[in-house]
Amino acid sequence: MTSLPIRGVGEFERRGLRDRVYDLILEMLLEGDVEPGTRLSIDTLAKDLDVSPTPVREAMVQLERTGLVTREALRGYRVAPPLGEEQLAELFEARLMLEVEATRLATRRADELLPPLREALAHHARESERVVERLGRGAVPLSLTRAYFDSDLEFHRTIFRASGNRYVQEMYDSLGALTHRMRQAVIRGPRDVHEAAAEHRAIVEAFASGDPSAPERAMRSHIENVRDRAVEDVDAE
Repeated sequence: MTSLPIRGVGEFERRGLRDRVYDLILEMLLEGDVEPGTRLSIDTLAKDLDVSPTPVREAMVQLERTGLVTREALRGYRVAPPLGEEQLAELFEARLMLEVEATRLATRRADELLPPLREALAHHARESERVVERLGRGAVPLSLTRAYFDSDLEFHRTIFRASGNRYVQEMYDSLGALTHRMRQAVIRGPRDVHEAAAEHRAIVEAFASGDPSAPERAMRSHIENVRDRAVEDVDAE
């Protein structure tokens, strides 16, 4: 019988520190504390966070995958600029291909998908209400913004899990990082929130309808609407 290598406690502690450092730097980037193009010194960040450079370096590798930072040879990391129209177009082409196909695959498991999907819908609806209420009093705090987008992401991930294709799920997780960058933690207003919630509800209703093509149509409509709203935001800047 072959024995498996067991990681020591120190490995888990190191990973936990890296994750905490990642979250702190991510929060700094999403709050807009640093301008696009700003150089991010690993040594300076390590000093500010009172940690060694190693977890900062590991966190920066993770952040590069999200597109929030870029790495230049011999120059280190910089804050990435927002996605432009061409990048947005490519991102949504990829999302349409993946999400519509995942929805088609998940339709075969509609009966078992509907309970967790309705639960995810309810969670997203609660977070939507919290955001709309807070928008009436000014800017939405980062913690609430992230909770809202996390609930949105979980709705989509529920469908991907039901697709039964692990590779499609992994590809979506990669795109999810870019989508996170696209949002830049900004909620444009109640319209975005209300429309996204209504589109999610339409997807659930499509799965419950018994029409095998309805979920795909509802998902395609949702992604195209999200794309159009994102392009409007870019044009308005």
